[in-house]
Amino acid sequence: MTTPEKPDNKTCMDEFDPNSLSVDDALARIYDSVIALKFSEPLSIDDLLDRILAEDIHSPINVPPYVNSAMDGYAVDGKSLPEVNEKSYQLSGTVLAGAPLDHAVPENHCARIMTGGKMPEGTDTVIMQEHVRSDNGSILIGPNHKPGQNVRHAGEDIQQNQLVLTQGKRLTAADIGLLASLGIQKAKVKPLLRVAIFSTGDELVSLGTPLQAGQIYDSNRYTLVAMLKRFGAKILDLGVIRDDRKAIEAAFRETTGKADVLITTGGVSVGEADFVKETLDKMGEVNFWKIAMKPGRPLAYGKVNECYFFGLPGNPVSTMVTFYQFVLPALKKLQNETLQKDVTLQLRCTTAMHKNPGRVEYQRGVMEYDKNGELVVRSTGGQGSHMLSSMVKANCFIILPMECESVATNDIVTVQPFAGLI
Repeated sequence: MTTPEKPDNKTCMDEFDPNSLSVDDALARIYDSVIALKFSEPLSIDDLLDRILAEDIHSPINVPPYVNSAMDGYAVDGKSLPEVNEKSYQLSGTVLAGAPLDHAVPENHCARIMTGGKMPEGTDTVIMQEHVRSDNGSILIGPNHKPGQNVRHAGEDIQQNQLVLTQGKRLTAADIGLLASLGIQKAKVKPLLRVAIFSTGDELVSLGTPLQAGQIYDSNRYTLVAMLKRFGAKILDLGVIRDDRKAIEAAFRETTGKADVLITTGGVSVGEADFVKETLDKMGEVNFWKIAMKPGRPLAYGKVNECYFFGLPGNPVSTMVTFYQFVLPALKKLQNETLQKDVTLQLRCTTAMHKNPGRVEYQRGVMEYDKNGELVVRSTGGQGSHMLSSMVKANCFIILPMECESVATNDIVTVQPFAGLI
């Protein structure tokens, strides 16, 4: 007779669970499994902001395209500059930006020139207008000037055929300006990701519906939609799906053929009515579903056919934390965006904090300057995963490592600013 095995009573609420993945291991699994989409589309420069570049950009021209003046002043031949006393130069014309001189400047002559004006033939040096004296239609230039000064050379900023932007870059306003300066009107970019979302829970109601006893408003979908819009995605919002196997399976079938990514909130724990992970098991594959972190331990990740799936926990703060730490990196890799290490700071913490070892914690914090001008961080206070107000107050995560048990006042902690996440 065999002795029956003891049931595994670990839940997503336990501080230590050997079946939970570390944050680093979970991220590594995501990176290893996500394959960037190969498609691209050409877009006009007017539509390129915040899109992911799908090609390398080489400059078709030199920037600047010609030798020009860096100052308002007078263009002269540097070899003619005086070494000791003042020297007189006759004025041979005026160069405005966009209106070059149509003749060469003779010996011992000069040309009045404006910033950006093309250097006329016979000159290679600009003397600032503040450093000359007028003398009956001529100008006087003194010593102590260097040949070639105050001149911008062709290709000084960018040379023709130089690589200026690499594929995978999220295009900024500066990038758009750079493309325009090169005369580039179109570029190939990655298409916007198609992301489907729905919430699960019989207790949830959408906005505009009066609350009944035992009900709460669904905030997670609106939060996700906002974060996805900021990232840049096409969103298919299915609303709230009730806690029912058939309804959840139908939602999976409807979205996984239309979307690149499906994100749900709720239904991934071990409750009797938590059917999302069960449906993923049935219709697709589960890569993992528990992470040694707080908030956000119950996070299901997998795939249904060609659609990547993230089942986020139902508590509002857990939804945001897991989106930023796991979903966002996956979305970036899907679009082949160049992955960069998250910006973190080491700051003095002005509040004491406690945690149990066994999980990485993402506590909400506020970075601010103290009375001495030092950048420090403090806790927002209550850290419950249901307390969305803690995210509203915060401008950063205070990341407490797995082995950490407590933080004393004035201890140095690792801080992840929200501003660096998207």
